Amino acid sequence: MAKGYWVSVYPAISDPERLTAYDKLAGPAVQAGGGRVLSRIPSRGGRVVAHEAGITQRVVLIEFDSFEQAVAAYESEAYQKALVALPDGFERDFRIIEGID
Repeated sequence: MAKGYWVSVYPAISDPERLTAYDKLAGPAVQAGGGRVLSRIPSRGGRVVAHEAGITQRVVLIEFDSFEQAVAAYESEAYQKALVALPDGFERDFRIIEGID
C-alpha cells in the first residue's frame, strides 16, 4: 500500500509567533492520526537549498502509512480545531499526496 504525505509550504511568514497556537494543536492531532514528521525546515537545525522558484521559509513533510490515513487525519476533528487556530490571512500551500509503492 502506498504511503500518504502532507506537504506544507509557507511562502511567507510575517509573524512566526502567531503559529504557536496552531502548532500546539496540530502536533498531537497529526500523531493521533498516525503521522510522522519527516522534516520541518528551517527549524530544528534543518538545512534547505532552494532552487528555481524554491522557498526557504517553513516547509513541513509528514508521512502516513497510507493516503487514506493522511486524508482521514486532515479531516479529523482534532486537526480541524488546529486549522481554526491558523492566523487570519496566513498563506500556506498544503497538499496531501500519495507515495509510490
